[in-house]
Amino acid sequence: MSPRVHRVAIVAGEASGDLLGAGLIDSLRERWPDAEFAGIGGERMRAAGFSAWHDAGELAVMGLAEVLRHLPRLLRLRRRLRERVLEWRPDVFVGIDAPDFNLGVERWLKARGVATVHYVSPSVWAWREGRAAKIGRSADRVLCLFPMEPAIYAKHGVDARFVGHPLADEMALESDRASARTALGLPAVGPVLAMLPGSRTGEIEKLGADFLAAAALVREAMPDLRVVAPMANRHARQVFEHVLAQSPAREALGDSLRVIDGDARSLMVASDVVLLASGTATLEAMLAKRPMVVAYKVAASTYRLVKGLGMLKVDRYALPNILAGEELVPELMQQECTPDRLAAAVLRWFREPAVADALGPRFMKLHQDLRRNASSQAADAIVEVVSSRHG
Repeated sequence: MSPRVHRVAIVAGEASGDLLGAGLIDSLRERWPDAEFAGIGGERMRAAGFSAWHDAGELAVMGLAEVLRHLPRLLRLRRRLRERVLEWRPDVFVGIDAPDFNLGVERWLKARGVATVHYVSPSVWAWREGRAAKIGRSADRVLCLFPMEPAIYAKHGVDARFVGHPLADEMALESDRASARTALGLPAVGPVLAMLPGSRTGEIEKLGADFLAAAALVREAMPDLRVVAPMANRHARQVFEHVLAQSPAREALGDSLRVIDGDARSLMVASDVVLLASGTATLEAMLAKRPMVVAYKVAASTYRLVKGLGMLKVDRYALPNILAGEELVPELMQQECTPDRLAAAVLRWFREPAVADALGPRFMKLHQDLRRNASSQAADAIVEVVSSRHG
């Protein structure tokens, strides 16, 4: 009797989910060489042999207003997807991040006998800890990227495992600024500011103008400054260039500003300081051991709702600060996110190199804590779930 072919359904949203999905597929294939993978994913997952029924970009929305606008389409997509997954009869369904979409799919499939795993815990330590029990009703097992998360799930009787963070595995403990500058065609000496206003339309529209104005103020103080803005994809570049065309900072920055496609991680390594939107990129900047200024804005209505309902449980937003349990890097959120404040925070890192250098050992320790061969550990945890079902 020939061994059965394992089937793994995966749904990953956005670039970060696509990266995690690709690593997971590679590791699962080491254990199940003939396995089939299908669902929603991006370019990296397709390159790993994934059959994408829909592209990950279809799930990339942010903020209450944008979600409401896309809700009918997302509900239709979710309905079609879960029926197709059930018909395909996978051994396990893995929802990677995208909790607003995936947890509903997982709950529906779990009720119909499909094993479910949720990879990347929602921020239960930041938002409504009671959600941990609800997540447990959707997922047979939760795979956590951060060490503080499983204990929260344990309080609610949910099986959760810390697997480490794949980015910590990928990125070198010691970053090579000189090589990164050479690869990007940047001068070996001279100040470089990496500017990352986000990968999604809403982020770029909310942060782009402020980031450009802040960069212009920094350049005014440091005339030899080079500013490089990496774009996550073609659409992000179009949105950013539209913001740039309307910005008074365009003239002030002149040829000191360069917009590039991709290479965000290499640019962080090449840079001296990073100005960026809160999110996974802050973790990458930390792993690159670079001082950063973190900013974020959401729709005013979303912010008022979250604050008004007491849904936010933390005072810190940036991952390096959350992991350290203290403010290692400045965070400028909502009304604090102004060009003047952003520029002042960036300039402090340039002007106080000893303070910037002191971040290195702190970031190194956090990097080592997260470096666990995550894709392999996640694959083992998923194989366990499947084995417990099939014996």
